[in-house]
Amino acid sequence: MTMPASSLFAMPAEFRSLYKYLHDRYADTVVLTFTEMEDLLGFALPDVARVEQAWWANADPDSPSPQSLSWMQADRTATPRLPAQVVVFERTSD
Repeated sequence: MTMPASSLFAMPAEFRSLYKYLHDRYADTVVLTFTEMEDLLGFALPDVARVEQAWWANADPDSPSPQSLSWMQADRTATPRLPAQVVVFERTSD
């Protein structure tokens, strides 16, 4: 079995709590509001996260963004619903 490329990257400390939360959920779908994520992370999301879909992109596994590692390494994808200020995290299939 090969390890996904995203697992070769170190998890940034500031996003570990989001990773742990997503990893530890049994549900295939987890919906978090921006406020809930900020509570988990302990800091405000950047303004760009509130207005740009691209910030939530499920990044290229060869050069992931720091935030995308938190859901990619938890085997999830992120789909933002910016007007509602929520993100839907779906479990990926193995």
